[in-house]
This record gives sequence, C-alpha cells and structure tokens, in this order.
Amino acid sequence: MFAALLRGRAAVRVLIPGICAALLPFWTPGTALSQERVDFETARLERRLPAVRAENPIRIDGVLDEDEWANAPVATDFTQGNPNEGMPATFKTEVRVLYDDEFLYVGAYAHDDPDGLIVNDLSRDFSTRAGDIFGVTVDTFHDRRNGYMFETNPAGAKFDGQVFNEGREFNRDWDGVWYVETLRTEGGWQVEMAIPFKTMRFRESPEQTWGINFLRRVRRLNQDSFWAPIPRFFNFARISYSGTIEGLSGLRAGGRFKVTPYVGAETSQGAAEADEGTMNSADLGVDAKVLVGTGLNLDLTVNTDFSQVEADIQQVNLTQYSLFFPEKRDFFIENSGIFRFGVPNDSRIMQFRADFGQAFNPSVLRASQSRGDDLYLFFSRRIGLSDTGTPIPVLGGGRLTGRAGPYELGVMNIQTGEHDDAVGTENFSAVRVRRNVGGNSDVGAIFLNRETGSGSDHYNRSMGLDANWRVTPEIEVNSYWARTASPGRTGDDQAARVAGNYDGRLWQFRGAWSRLGDDFNPEMGFAPRIGVRRLLGYVGYHYRPDWWSDFLREFNPHFEFNDYVNSDGELVSRYVNSHLGFRHQSGAFLEFGYNDSIEQNFTPFSLHPTTIVQPGEHHYEEWFVMFFSDPSRPVSLNARYDWGGFYSGDRKALNLSTVVRVGGKLTSYVGWSRNDIALPEGAFVADLLTARVTYTFTTSMFLNALIQYNSVAEDWSSNIRFNLIHRPLSDFFIVLNDRRDPMGNRLDRALIAKYTILMDF
Repeated sequence: MFAALLRGRAAVRVLIPGICAALLPFWTPGTALSQERVDFETARLERRLPAVRAENPIRIDGVLDEDEWANAPVATDFTQGNPNEGMPATFKTEVRVLYDDEFLYVGAYAHDDPDGLIVNDLSRDFSTRAGDIFGVTVDTFHDRRNGYMFETNPAGAKFDGQVFNEGREFNRDWDGVWYVETLRTEGGWQVEMAIPFKTMRFRESPEQTWGINFLRRVRRLNQDSFWAPIPRFFNFARISYSGTIEGLSGLRAGGRFKVTPYVGAETSQGAAEADEGTMNSADLGVDAKVLVGTGLNLDLTVNTDFSQVEADIQQVNLTQYSLFFPEKRDFFIENSGIFRFGVPNDSRIMQFRADFGQAFNPSVLRASQSRGDDLYLFFSRRIGLSDTGTPIPVLGGGRLTGRAGPYELGVMNIQTGEHDDAVGTENFSAVRVRRNVGGNSDVGAIFLNRETGSGSDHYNRSMGLDANWRVTPEIEVNSYWARTASPGRTGDDQAARVAGNYDGRLWQFRGAWSRLGDDFNPEMGFAPRIGVRRLLGYVGYHYRPDWWSDFLREFNPHFEFNDYVNSDGELVSRYVNSHLGFRHQSGAFLEFGYNDSIEQNFTPFSLHPTTIVQPGEHHYEEWFVMFFSDPSRPVSLNARYDWGGFYSGDRKALNLSTVVRVGGKLTSYVGWSRNDIALPEGAFVADLLTARVTYTFTTSMFLNALIQYNSVAEDWSSNIRFNLIHRPLSDFFIVLNDRRDPMGNRLDRALIAKYTILMDF
C-alpha cells in the first residue's frame, strides 16, 4: 500500500503534512527532553559582577597569574541553552573581569579534557560552530538591544561583530582592535582578553553599568551554555538576557581621531587575443574616523579603494528576477545595521549560516523558488558598483553613525566619479533616525537621495517610516511604509509591510503582508519584484524526543505559504511547501520535502542564452532531500538533490560540497551545483563550480583563494588574496584576479598590492 501511495502524485502532495498532522497529538511538551524551567528575567537580574580596577599591568599571555585575577569576583554556574535548556553546563567555566584606564580585561578558565577540544579554524572571523569557543557580549549603553561580540577558540583565533536590535541585524564583518591569548592546561584551557575602551562606544559618566554575558561552547557535546541564561530558541546576540557589570568608573573612550592612509599599485592585462599590452597604475587615498561626543563616529574617505575585497560568490539565475549579492566593502559594513530598513534578516538563513559557515548558500534552501526579500530600501552596493558588479570610482564622502541619547543616527554622503558603466558622476545621500521605545521596540524614519551630475536632471528619492514592536520576548511585530520619487513616474509609488513573528520553545509562527506599487522605484535599494502584493504564512514545530535523545536532537516539521499577485489581482507566483527536518545531536542535519509552485510570466524572459520561457501560467511540483553533516569534523559533506517540474518542463538539480580542515591551518571548500533543465522551449545544463582554500600561517597572516567556473557565463575566475595584518587594523594585501575562457585563454588579469596603516591619536 505504501509503494502504491508513493506512485500517486496527488498522494505525495499530502504525504508529508499528513504524517505530521497524524503525529501532532503525540507532540506535547511533556514528551520533550526534561528541562529545568528558568525564570530568565530573574536570572538576568541576579547575574551581577562588581567591576574591579587592576592596580598593576595585566600581561596578555593566556596565563592568569597576576594577583588581580585571583582577587576578582568569579562568574560561574553556567546554564545550558542547548541541548538541555535550563540544565547546568556539563563542564565548569570560571570568568573574571578587570579594567584599568585603557582596557576591559576578561579572563576565563574553561574546565575540560584538553584531549577532547576541537579546533578547526585559526582565520579571522573563524567558523564558530565548528569547534570549542569562549565568547563575550558587551552592551556598553546598557540599552538591552545593541552591543559588541568577541569570541575565541583554544588556539586564540578571533571572531567579532556588532549586534543591532538583538540580532535583527548582526554585522559579522565588523573588525575591532582587541587582544587575546589562550593556553591549554591539564584541566582545560584558559582565555585572557584585553578589549580597548577606544574600540567601543559608550556614554561619558563618572560611574557606569554595562550589560555583559559569557558563552561557552563544548563542540563534541554540541552544547552551548551561558552565564546569564538564554532560551534555546534565541542565540548569543539576544542582548536583553545579559547580566550586568557595575561600578566602572573613570572611563574615557579615547581614540578620538584615527587615520588610515593607503597606497596601492596595480598591473593589469586584457584579453590575450586583443594584445592590448600591460597597464600599470598607482594610487593613494585615506580614510579617517573622528569620535563625535561619546556615541557618534564620523567616517571620512577620500579616493576610496576596495581592490582587496573578496570576489562575489557566483550564482546561476533560474528566475525572472534579480539576484541578491551581499555587501563586502569595509567602509559600508561598519554600523550598517543603522541604515537597515525593510525586511529583517531571515532567522532560518542566519541559523544555517552560523551552523555551517561557508558550506551554506541561501540558494540551497530556496532551490528554484524565486521568493527573495520584499525590499531593502537602502542597499549600499548601489554606491560605487554597476549593475554587473564593476567598480565605479568613489571620489570621497562621509558618514556619521552612532547613538545620541535614545536615538540611533546615520547620515551618509558619497560622491562617485565617471565610468563607462555609469551615466555620469553621482551623489548618494542617506539620513536614518531610529528612536528606542520601551524595553525593546523602536520607531524610525529614513530619507535617501540619488542625484546624477554631468548635466543630467535625473534624480531618485526615497523616504520611509518603520516600527518594530517587541510585544513579549517571543512575539514581534514589524512594519514599514515607504515612497519614492523619480522623473516620469507619477503612478503608485508607495510600498508597505506588516509582519508578525512568534518564536517559542516549541512553535514558530510567521505571517506577513506587503505591497510594492507599480511605480515604486528604489534606485538606492534592492527590490526583486515591483508591482506586487505578497502574503506569507509559516508554521514550524520543534520537537525534542526523550525516547531517542542520544541520537536525535530535534524533529522539525514546517509549512510555508507564499502568494504574490500583481496590482490587477492576477496571480504572479504561489509557493506551498511542506518540509520535515531532523537535527542530529552532533549538529548534522537532514531535511526532505515537497514544493508546489505556480509561476506566471506575462512577457518572455531568458532563462538561458538558448532558452526563452514563453508567457503563461506554469504549475509544477518538485521534491528534494538535503543533508549537512557534522561541521566540526575534519571532513564534512553536504548535498541536496531536487527533482520534478520546472516551468513548462522538468528539472533535476544536484548540489554537492565538502569542507576539509587540516590542523586548524588549512581549510578547503569545494562545491559543485548542476541544474539539468528540459523545457519545450529548450534544454540545457548549468554547472557552477566553486573552490575556496584558506591557509592560516598565523592568526594575523592568511592566504585565500577563490576559484569559480560558470558554464552559463563560460568563464573561469580566480581571486587569490594574501593578507598580512602587520598591526591591528593595518594590512598588507597582494591580490591576483584572473579570468579565462573554458579553453584557458586569458580574458583579463590584474595583480594588486595595497598597504594600509592605522594611526590612532
């Protein structure tokens, strides 16, 4: 009977949700793993440390042998967040905090079996889910929503980031100046950190209270524990659950003026057959940072250069909409969360990226469905980059970001120069204001302006209002309204969204409604679909069985519905998905499911140079199975296979990748995706090969290579980068960019050298 059931397409459509519905009566909180119920608000208030000033210098060597450490109060009794929320941590962790005029010091002793420690990565901003770590979050304004994160592993590698609005925006690309050394002992490992006060921003007052929390990850147990407990359905960026450190006195931010000049040189060649010869050039520029008051940073840039930035990871576009590529340029990354307006980060994508690092690509989750995000009203890649990703000269500009009382402020103005891919010189301006309301809510406004010079009268302006309300720790409501103005566009130029999320221990619910008018034109933003209304619904259940807890950590059925209609009420897209996910205690993940899709195109569009999809309504179904192995292993494997319909025909898709780590110094990733598509309009195979190799000589010297092959573009591309951090936030780069056709003939090549030095006054 079961085999016969599988043979029926209609039966398969209801198989997964049917199984889940049949089991739901047995999924009660009482059958989950036994847990200690924690009053998280009371626990947060009880976790308090008195600040202790160090009277003598602290040497950062990983050895906690100064007398000050012995006399400092101890933060201990860590509580599990995962896997057994509320239970005591398996291994003891002892943390002490000191400070002096320049530094906040954190010393930790992580009790453990030193032979069981897992270290897989020494690179800057290493994959924190792949090994043991110790981490600190610091909420310097004590607003219970924003802060800094510093994490390290037993080899002393560094990971840092900025937390905005409790992780709704998390800037993992922020790099601050701080120092850390670690030491393995017979009883575990020790951490000694020194975080300069000039690295962080805070108010000036005679005595201060900050939020602080500590994380310990024991990777072989896949266990996270916290000093101030955090519910398992949240992560370390949930600043509102932090404890406090009290009595910090006499602090001065310092570092009011920083200058980072650079000098660069480049030699480049065009296509070999063009015989254009070699072009040599040299350049110099400067970035400066000025501390305005105690909470605002003024960043200035002249002749900005981004030649050292890693190349984009290529994607194959199998939709009629634009693809999203993230920002990677340092100047636009720092404090970027302040300018965020639109859809919050997708929590599921953030979780997968944290769990599996470079092995994860968001397109693996979304497969052939072109859902995309509704809107990013401000998208910094519109500045200094053409639609094809070609750099456009950035002549200079400034940005003021930070906090003033209850307000978060962001003001930016950038001027770009002439380029073949630009209509002329352009000026970009952005003004963002957001005010904190209540415990963890905020309201804000944004204004954007793009002006074209060189005698053109074109402009584009955007304005918007948004509100984010934290009703309870589990319930959030997000909303925005926006409008644009451009010459020649006099129709519906407005956009709006209302969304609600519930993230609980067992259930997750999401719902959203949004609309973007036909003449809504955010030229400084990213909106893959214009002139649509979207309705979204999501429900997921996180069941943790005690009857198989040695093997299975979590069983996660989830269902999702997306519906897009145009301004005339005609259906554009509809996606109905039913998935079953299983998470192993090691962190390995297995999911399979069924996707029912409708795509309607009203005009022909090119799916491939040989294939044009004709107008019509296309209803198709597909199935998939996806697997990610334990990312902490020296070798991890990941795969996804999709099969079923696609527009007017069929599609088979295979994604394979492996990550190999050797001794913590060498990390290699090799991924291959193949889409085999057969439509009445044409058939083709699209291959994408990605290889990334990182060798870490020391925690301040790295070699990275990114090699890609795209069968649709018919080219090989290489981006090889050597980076020496010769002093904190001061770098020497050598970069080789090379692009060739499938026969190995050179299309273009550039060799770049760049030297930067940070001077702090």
